[in-house]
Amino acid sequence: MRRSLLLRLFVLSALVAVASIAATAWLAARTTSGAIQQEQGQALADDGNIYRGLLKYAATHPNWRDVAAEVRGTASITGRRIALTLTDGTPVFDSATDGRPLPLRPSIVVDPLQVDSGLGQETTADRIDPDAVGPYALSDADRTRLGALAQRVLRCVQTRSGAGTVVTSPGGHPRIDGADPFVLSSCNGSTLSLPAKSEQAALDQLSTLVSACLNRGPEPKPLAQVQVLLDFTWVQKGVVRSAESNQAVQSCLSAARREQLTPFVAPAASLYLTAPGGEAPTGFTLSPENKVRLFEVAGAILLLTLAVTVLGGIRLIRPLRALTGAAKRMEGGESGAQVKVRGRDEIARLGTAFNAMSASRERLEQTRKAMVSDIAHELRTPLSNIRGWLEATQDGISRLDDELVDSLLEEAVHLQHIVNDLQDLALADAGALRLHPEPVDAAHLLAQVAAAQRPAGIALSVETPAALEVTADPVRLRQAVGNLVSNAVRHTPAGGSVVLRGRRDGDDVVIEVADTGTGISADDLPHVFDRFWRADKARTRGTGASGLSGAPGGGAPGPERSSGFHSGLGLAIVRKLAEAHGGTVTAASVPGQGATFTLRLPAGTAAG
Repeated sequence: MRRSLLLRLFVLSALVAVASIAATAWLAARTTSGAIQQEQGQALADDGNIYRGLLKYAATHPNWRDVAAEVRGTASITGRRIALTLTDGTPVFDSATDGRPLPLRPSIVVDPLQVDSGLGQETTADRIDPDAVGPYALSDADRTRLGALAQRVLRCVQTRSGAGTVVTSPGGHPRIDGADPFVLSSCNGSTLSLPAKSEQAALDQLSTLVSACLNRGPEPKPLAQVQVLLDFTWVQKGVVRSAESNQAVQSCLSAARREQLTPFVAPAASLYLTAPGGEAPTGFTLSPENKVRLFEVAGAILLLTLAVTVLGGIRLIRPLRALTGAAKRMEGGESGAQVKVRGRDEIARLGTAFNAMSASRERLEQTRKAMVSDIAHELRTPLSNIRGWLEATQDGISRLDDELVDSLLEEAVHLQHIVNDLQDLALADAGALRLHPEPVDAAHLLAQVAAAQRPAGIALSVETPAALEVTADPVRLRQAVGNLVSNAVRHTPAGGSVVLRGRRDGDDVVIEVADTGTGISADDLPHVFDRFWRADKARTRGTGASGLSGAPGGGAPGPERSSGFHSGLGLAIVRKLAEAHGGTVTAASVPGQGATFTLRLPAGTAAG
């Protein structure tokens, strides 16, 4: 079972399912947490906007009388319940109309003189809202006058330096920001820093309050007169400023500003912000019931995954079992076992490859049987001739003369030729055919092969340039060309011709052997380089092979000379030799007009 593919698939799928469920749960938790954080962030942002809006209203109004019109639309847009009460609990406004009680604690206190930074509101050192201007608000006439003056100064500054902008305070007093102080001074910009009449009156009042604060106490503090400037800094004449004195003045200044602004701003109010249905949840909690439900869903997913895996595994194993059965049948001797192929997946491709392998094995087995039969046939005939003539001589039927010895020697040489051809093919098939490449004069080699053939009644000629060099094994190249010439001579009738041509074609040397013989049909042409292949299936060794005619004891035997030995392996050897040299050999023919065999080899190198 440990080696079972189904079991391994089952375990793998279980691991994948567990990992998937864990990853899904982790992702869901992260997503839920992110969503909650995003929702809380949005709620915080909405609460901050509500607080800033109410704070601005309180800074610019002396009471909360008209706040309902200001807040009702905000409550509708944000979906939040907005309720305001004074610090003593007196209701001011509530966007909810169902009378639900308010939370025990307010979300924040709205006080423009004590700004709270709890909802992201930016505050100053004295925590007074900048919009709380009170008596420092300019009249329309002063706004117009100072605005025109600011524009004139700005044009002067920009003409001279190209920088500067007009910034207007909440009270309406303009100033030039971002300009060089020297350029600003030369453009009479200092006039903008002078307070208007209403501002000066408010500053004088503030200075009096600060001085009174500083001089309040059991010990008198002479020379503690402070003059507050428009930017709420101060000067003290006749007093050396220190950190302690600055802290005291700043404390009194903040208290005096609150005292001065109190009549102009709305009183402090408690702000309650909740969801429409009540308090919003503050976090994500997983109850025991939800935990059980989560485990149930995870278990169901796991069981479903395992069930699907089992079904898929069974469908996967079925064709594998068919392949195993077919392989065992082939092991038992069946040469062409096939399996049914369905689909186009990996198993289907495996089945197709198996069927192709089985068919190829069957073809190879048939080829092997045919080759063994051909080899037995090729060896049987010369051996039978030798044995027959020797037995006839032993029985006194024939006389062992020189002519008989020559014939018997020719049969022995033919046997040796077949053995050598088989050995060459075996070495080539095993990749052990060793070559000794060297520069070879192909023109001279073709002339040598033509001179060695000398066929009777057939014209054999050579057409090649004077110098045609190729790097090859001279012995193997002569063997390949000799086999091609022998084959051409064997199939050319008397009176015909065989031509050997050599030429250079780019980086290759091309050798052609053309004859005027019977030619090869188009159906037989692809098989001419197969082993023991003959176009005439009924031909025996008596036609196109060496042998002795007649039978011993059946009449006067007479030796019959042939044009050469033929084992049916010559062209197969030519193809192997060409491939060993890194070249090719091809055949072209027109039936009745002869055939042309073309040997193409690289000119400069040879494969070893």
